[in-house]
Amino acid sequence: MKKLILTLSAACMVTALHAEEKKLELTGNDQMQYSTKTLEVTAGDKVTLTLKHIGQIPKTAMGHNVVILKAGTPVPTFATKAMTAAATDYIPADEESKKLIVAHTKVVGGGESDTITFTAPAEAGDYPYLCTFPGHFALMQGVLKVKAKE
Repeated sequence: MKKLILTLSAACMVTALHAEEKKLELTGNDQMQYSTKTLEVTAGDKVTLTLKHIGQIPKTAMGHNVVILKAGTPVPTFATKAMTAAATDYIPADEESKKLIVAHTKVVGGGESDTITFTAPAEAGDYPYLCTFPGHFALMQGVLKVKAKE
């Protein structure tokens, strides 16, 4: 039994060592644009994502966030629901919507930033991301490409 526990412990440590830490930065500006339309990680990576608002307009008028959704989530439908969620930083509070979110930052204004840490989805695929501040998703969206582990 002791041997089995040691073997399982070692296996867990090896698995943890294979998970990479990926640091990503995304900027948003006063022209409602993200700095990139594609971010890449490997399944299971520990991801640290920093959103920097490089504009000058305050968040009440030109706030930005990043909301990463599960693969296949219809962005316009989610964004439309999010626009009405001002009380929760434009993140829908209903359970159905919460289940669609992989990770999200808070809303930031000009000169502000927010950093989040999350585990990349275990399944490879394309995970859409968007700004849910009212009207921004039309220009501010992209894809988190999750690659399979090798």
